[in-house]
Amino acid sequence: MTRLNLAILISGRGSNMEAILEAAQDPAYPAKPVLVLSNRPDAKGLETARAAGIATAAIDHKTYGKDREAFERVVHEQLTEAGVEIIALAGFMRVLTPWFVNKWQGRMVNIHPSLLPKYKGLDTHQRALDAGDTEAGCTVHWVSPGVDDGEIIQQASLPILPGDTADSLAARLLPVEHQLYPEALSKACADIQTRA
Repeated sequence: MTRLNLAILISGRGSNMEAILEAAQDPAYPAKPVLVLSNRPDAKGLETARAAGIATAAIDHKTYGKDREAFERVVHEQLTEAGVEIIALAGFMRVLTPWFVNKWQGRMVNIHPSLLPKYKGLDTHQRALDAGDTEAGCTVHWVSPGVDDGEIIQQASLPILPGDTADSLAARLLPVEHQLYPEALSKACADIQTRA
């Protein structure tokens, strides 16, 4: 089995990235991390990736002002140079332009902290609580030009407990995300291999 060259895009501490890196230590895992890229040079996850022996790149989006596409062209160049075949967005806090999404269509996945199609965008846990939902969860999906709109690959859920706050819910959901993302990414790799 050939492993797909994986880039993980992060903006912060990269806890989902860590879960993927851990899964990818198994030589049978279908993705091989070749690059961790961040739009924030101070992202803590970059240190973690370097410590794990993964190449890193930091491209500060602020340098490009409001020109999202100029930023993304540089990102695209880095990904291409690294021979990337699949991208995992793991807490990458940038809305991507249709230009970039179309370049990587069918080869880019994202994790979102809600049971899509519910609660696209931000503040998902508070919105679930405000709606009186009995469960919350996370979704790994293919990235499409619409925000959190792509085809769902896999979901996981947990019950909302009495007294849950947005913070307590987020904290309880994190280990669920860490289990879900490597599994769903593995499915995404299989899907790409099938199409190849």
